[in-house]
Amino acid sequence: MNTPAHLLIGAAVFARPPQGRILRAVLIGSVLPDLSLYLMAGVSLFILGIPEQVVFGRLYYSDAWQTVFAIDNSFLVWGLALVVALWVGARPVVLGASAGLLHLITDFVLHAGDGRPQFWPISNWVFHSPVSYWDSAHHAQWVVPVSITACAASYVILWRRGLDASTKMFFGVLLGAEIWVARQWLMFF
Repeated sequence: MNTPAHLLIGAAVFARPPQGRILRAVLIGSVLPDLSLYLMAGVSLFILGIPEQVVFGRLYYSDAWQTVFAIDNSFLVWGLALVVALWVGARPVVLGASAGLLHLITDFVLHAGDGRPQFWPISNWVFHSPVSYWDSAHHAQWVVPVSITACAASYVILWRRGLDASTKMFFGVLLGAEIWVARQWLMFF
């Protein structure tokens, strides 16, 4: 899934109430599995000036980048964080780790050919789903409407929980970004 979808769905599922420390923890948990990609790609593209084809055609699949992705996308790492948070009674961390695990579950089933090794450090095995959130060769034309519907429903759920105006706008921007990016995937892939 696209990162805005992870944020919207994670918040709708886990952010109760959708404000303060709880909301921040859920948003952090929802975005952390993708953050390393944004940081590494951003530095490579905009600071180092590496061409997009090299970043996404070679660096993305390199051992170094895949090792970073294996760590921040590991069911075992996120599961350990959840267990420790439950043990010490840190509710915001429990919710953040739960949002991170939800992110990993959706990525697990929606990455065809671009998945990440999610069982680090035990294994570097990568599940290649037959379904993709972006690649029409792997049924994205069916996944995108479901994803957009889930994001819109998540927005409605969050709206009904009494968000303040700025938080409504934040989630509205995320919904708009998700729709725009999903449209781009379908047009070009």
